[in-house]
Amino acid sequence: MQVLIAHRDAEIGEQLVQMVIDYTSHECDMAGSAPAAIDWGRRHARCSLLITQLDGDGLDGLALGGSLSEIFSGLQTLFLPAYPAAEQRVEIAETKVFPEPIDGEALLAAIARAEAAREGAPDLFHFADVLQMCCLSRRSGALQMVKEQKSGIVFLRNGTVVHAETTGARGREAFFEMTKWGYVEFAYDRSVRPPVETITQGWDEVLIESVERRKEDTEREERQRA
Repeated sequence: MQVLIAHRDAEIGEQLVQMVIDYTSHECDMAGSAPAAIDWGRRHARCSLLITQLDGDGLDGLALGGSLSEIFSGLQTLFLPAYPAAEQRVEIAETKVFPEPIDGEALLAAIARAEAAREGAPDLFHFADVLQMCCLSRRSGALQMVKEQKSGIVFLRNGTVVHAETTGARGREAFFEMTKWGYVEFAYDRSVRPPVETITQGWDEVLIESVERRKEDTEREERQRA
């Protein structure tokens, strides 16, 4: 499997490349900027996994992932945000987001999952993983979530969730609905602004409440089937 690491800090990038070489059998290259990564992509016939810094000088990991996905069908992506891992509110079992300090063992496990993905498989992220990453990174804009035939949008302002919509719901109920979807495909657009503001709670409060509601719904359904 061909791996590309995109990171502005050459020392960190080289350490990650060396880890991949030492602990896997994959080929691994590094790019120090988004233009360098795009240029690398145009010169190579294949790439299965992108490991990218989320935010860096001249490097937007979300935009880079979208651009390289247009070059390499079935590209899987792992993100390296700058916020401390201690700031995370929700733990995701098979995360694709690795804040500081990077958990090398968990990162290697994610690389192994990417290798095991079937050819052309969608690049799926847990809803809570994507939301938490964008909120803790103080992102503004819109996150579009897609789950099979269902789709929804979460609107952000400086890392705060201010509105959410699905086909059949708005506000907190739309947010709760998307939480139930689990693993989704997503796209991010920093230029989109919310049409209205319907959510005033902190994003972490709404997320934790949504997770609890999903757990209660699952337990209730299991009791009904018993």
